Amino acid sequence: MTFRRLSTISASMFTAAVLSLAAATPASAQNTTRQMDGMKLSNDEPIQIESDQLEIKEQEKTAYFTGNVKVVQGATTMRAGKMRVLYTGEGASMTSGNTDIDKIFLDETVFLSSGEQKATADKGEFDMASQTFVLTGDEVVLSEGQNVFKGCKLTVRMETGEAKLDSCGGRVEILLDPKSRQQQ
Repeated sequence: MTFRRLSTISASMFTAAVLSLAAATPASAQNTTRQMDGMKLSNDEPIQIESDQLEIKEQEKTAYFTGNVKVVQGATTMRAGKMRVLYTGEGASMTSGNTDIDKIFLDETVFLSSGEQKATADKGEFDMASQTFVLTGDEVVLSEGQNVFKGCKLTVRMETGEAKLDSCGGRVEILLDPKSRQQQ
């Protein structure tokens, strides 16, 4: 199997490419768009966070998690070396649980998974208000089953599941495994 280089494509075109593999032809653009329905975080579900250390700065409405950080919410799991959480709420206190998460910043090797979808990067940022997360690094790798997508910046709109992968100055690389095709 070899890596195929694809230009910007719509989610439906991507699905067609995965199903038929015939649409995977070389092109010259530097990003690709696809659906990522599973990776979501929200302020509506409980969130479990584990780390080696936690420092809360209530006046700044910021919590710093360091060392083996693991975050689980629903089917989504995130891991990183460090995580900074900005929270909101009048009189909000992280320790009393009456806060809403505003933004999450991940650093030091980020791993994100939900079902078959997995992504790795150097850094990550989740904006809960815009329901957007961005993963960046020297190499951002997104995989779904045996299919692999490589670039340097992955932007996902959590409400729609739409994802965009930008290149590292060259082109986005995609490996589509014919065995991953759904049986019709």
